[in-house]
Amino acid sequence: MMAGKLTRVSSVSTALLASAGFYLYMKQPDLNDLSVVRFGRAAVTTAAISYDYLTAFKHVEHGTDQYFELRSKVHLRSAERLRDLCCANRGTFIKVGQHLGALDYLLPEEYTTTLKVLHSKAPESTMEEIQQVVREDLGKELSELFVAFEDKPQGAASLAQVHKAVLHDGRTVAVKVQHPKVQRQSTKDIMVMEVLVKVVHWLFPDFAFTWLVEEAKKNIPLELDFLNEGHNAEKVSKMLAHISFLKVPVIHWNLSTNRILTMEFIEGGQVNDRDYMKKHDINVNEVSEKLGKVYSEMIFVHGFVHCDPHPGNVLVQKCPSSRKSQIVLLDHGLYQVLQPKFRLDYCRLWQALIKSDMAAVERYSRRLGAGDLYPLFACVLTARSWTSVNAGITSVPVTHSEDTEIRTNAALYLPQISELLNRVPRQMLLLLKTNDLLRGIETTLETRASSSSFINMSRCCIRALARHKRSGAQSWSRWLGITLKESLNLWAITLYELLLWTRSSTLGQWLSSLLSFLL
Repeated sequence: MMAGKLTRVSSVSTALLASAGFYLYMKQPDLNDLSVVRFGRAAVTTAAISYDYLTAFKHVEHGTDQYFELRSKVHLRSAERLRDLCCANRGTFIKVGQHLGALDYLLPEEYTTTLKVLHSKAPESTMEEIQQVVREDLGKELSELFVAFEDKPQGAASLAQVHKAVLHDGRTVAVKVQHPKVQRQSTKDIMVMEVLVKVVHWLFPDFAFTWLVEEAKKNIPLELDFLNEGHNAEKVSKMLAHISFLKVPVIHWNLSTNRILTMEFIEGGQVNDRDYMKKHDINVNEVSEKLGKVYSEMIFVHGFVHCDPHPGNVLVQKCPSSRKSQIVLLDHGLYQVLQPKFRLDYCRLWQALIKSDMAAVERYSRRLGAGDLYPLFACVLTARSWTSVNAGITSVPVTHSEDTEIRTNAALYLPQISELLNRVPRQMLLLLKTNDLLRGIETTLETRASSSSFINMSRCCIRALARHKRSGAQSWSRWLGITLKESLNLWAITLYELLLWTRSSTLGQWLSSLLSFLL
């Protein structure tokens, strides 16, 4: 009887395997689409990285030069393995890898430098795949919708790629088309990441990056909904309509779906492209200052923040009519809505940091969830050393040695940084990512030492807090007093800015030399 059962089981198994083999032969699927392959690849990479960290330091004394040299090599090997995994699995893996690459002051340099290449390593879908998505979502062929449609994409990202096209009325548009397999794979990919991150946390208790997976779980579905992106673009365009130098592409709703977003095509160079700016006579300091104004307005005044300002999403151009530089903001899929209480405490914290009011720094850091780790929180937020935070971030210039010190400390205090990131409100995580991306742009443009960003932040904080106080004013005189104080504070900042400009100008330097000579 047992032999008969085994024979039947064997026969059924053989039939199933044969059927599966015939199906795979006929369909000839891309192995990368198979969940078992994607999971296996991720598991093997995680195991290799974990084994490397577990065994590499067995015969090396902690804290020695040999230890630090070896640690750097292990970091680099691990980062390269992680990069290769992201490139192989694509989609959501590249998106998370890009996020890690932006955490300059939270991860060792070997990781951030290696993972930064993922911004230019995104895969491209074939024209057949693009045509299929357009056919399924818009119900027509490309030739029916556009007079011209460039085969080669203007840019490819982790979740989509953008093609330049011309409408029948002659207008040039950018057509953003989602990679066809991303939506189906994203949920499974995030589950895989969640499992593996928990395994790594079990092996290395100091590794507490579960917040990253939680953020991906929440944000990836939003970024995959292109109608949501279009609505965000329109909202921020109306919200910041008073900023004349900001351009947000106009959305063509009749040619947009969850997977396709058609928008106005705007020329420009990437915000970190110094050669482009030099060629088009665009002042890098002006660009950095304008970008800071845009983000200060979003964060402190409105609490509606574009959270993916990597260089591919921020363009610069020279306005043909005014000949002034303009900022073009693209990719509006990921926004953070800050709760009023959080936003106001964040305003007060930055005011305290700018004024070097350490009692207030501690008070508002604790209110934002940092607890006893408030010194570390202040350093992470400003990307400055604790010495500079105490001395005043507006008065102590940024130096290369300080940047090196911060990177070294990021590796030494990784457990505390992980604990901090798990403590603070979820809203703070995307703000930290945004801060790091903006700092990366400033570093490339060599404008990090400029005080203009702090001046813009101060203005926005004053306006935001005054608006909040006016909303609760019980009398006309109270309202007037708040408005008058706001105006005086804004005028004081303008005078300070004028003083800084005078000092740096040729006239200011000449007067300073003359006074030195006379005295």
